[in-house]
Amino acid sequence: MRSVGRKFLVAGKSGLNLTHNENFDSFVEKYSGNHLPAAPWRSILAEFDNQALRDWAAGLGIDTFVASSGKVFPSPVQGSIKAAPLLRRWIERLRSLGVTFKTNHQWTGLEPNHHLTFHHGDQSITHQHHAVILALGGASWPQTGSTGHWTNILSQHDIHITPLTPANCGWETDWPDALLDEAEGLPIKNIHLSAGNASRRGELVITRYGLEGGPIYRLGRAIRNLPHPHVIIDFKPDTPVDELITRMGAVKRNFIREARRRWKLDPATCAILKHLPDRGPWKSAEQLAHEVKRCHIPLTRPRPIAEAISSAGGICWSELDENLMLKKLPGVFVAGEMIDWEAPTGGYLLQACFATGNQAGRAASDF
Repeated sequence: MRSVGRKFLVAGKSGLNLTHNENFDSFVEKYSGNHLPAAPWRSILAEFDNQALRDWAAGLGIDTFVASSGKVFPSPVQGSIKAAPLLRRWIERLRSLGVTFKTNHQWTGLEPNHHLTFHHGDQSITHQHHAVILALGGASWPQTGSTGHWTNILSQHDIHITPLTPANCGWETDWPDALLDEAEGLPIKNIHLSAGNASRRGELVITRYGLEGGPIYRLGRAIRNLPHPHVIIDFKPDTPVDELITRMGAVKRNFIREARRRWKLDPATCAILKHLPDRGPWKSAEQLAHEVKRCHIPLTRPRPIAEAISSAGGICWSELDENLMLKKLPGVFVAGEMIDWEAPTGGYLLQACFATGNQAGRAASDF
C-alpha cells in the first residue's frame, strides 16, 4: 500500500483495543488453534505480555487506561481514542533507528539465499537479505493490503498451511421474508448462546443474511467444528421453564402476544418465534417455554473472510521451530496472523501479533 500501518488504523477505528488487563493464566486460555503448542505459546506471550505492551506504548509517550470491561486503550486525545497518534510516534521511532520503509511493493516470490522479489509499479525488483521476517497478516480486510496471497508463495516451498477462514464474524442463515420484514436490524438482548460445549451471554443483531454480535463471534471456532453449523439460543437465561409456564397462567391462545408481555420478550425474539419454519403453531405455554429456552437456529456459512475481523488458520505449527523460524527455510521467520492461532476480540488479537513479532524479531537478530 501507499502508507504504513493501514490495518493497524482499521483496528483503531472504533477505539484501539491494544490488549486486556486480565491475569496471565486467564489471558492465555483465550487462544486456540490447530495443534497450538501450549508451552511454547505460553512462553511467547509471557515474553511480551499485556503489561509489556502497555510499557511499550508508554515509551512512545502514549498513556493507556483500563476500561471497566478490562480492555486496555490508549488515553483519549481531544476526547477520542485513536490509533493514529501511537502509529505516528512508532514510525518516527523506527525511522530514527534506521528503518527504511518501502511502500507500494507487492511480494511475489522467495528465492534461495533470502532473495525476495517484488512488483513495484511496472518493475520487478529483487533484494537479498541476511534474515527475513514475514508479518503479512491473515486474509481479513484485504483493502488494507492483507490479501492472504502469501499462502501461494509459501506453498511453493512445501510449507503446510491450514486454509484461512473467517473468524470473529457473523454467520448466515436463511431467514424467512416475514421475519426480516419485522425484525431486520433489531437486537436480541440478554441471551445465552451455545454451540457444542461452548457458550456466551450477550446480545445479537438480526441482519438480512443472519446473525451478528459478540457472542457469535466468540463461538466461531465451536460452530465451525460442528457437523452441521447451528447455535442454540436461550432467550430467557435467568428464568427456568417452570417459572415461564407459571407466568403464562391460564392463557390458551395468542401465546406469542401474551409471552411478549408476560415474559418480557423483545420484538426480535417474538419475530423468530413467529416466523421460523417448522416451529408452531404453538399449542401450549409449555411448548413455547421449551422453545424459548432452547431455540435451534441452523446456520449455513460464516460471512466472507473479507468482512471478518480476523482470520483463522495459517502456517502449521509443525513448520516452525521454537523461534517461529520456518524449518524448511532457515533465516525466514513469521509473526502475527500468518500463524495458525486464533483469539476473540477484546485485545487478544493485537497482543498476540505484538508478542509473536517480538519473538520473531529477537530470533532474527540472533540469527
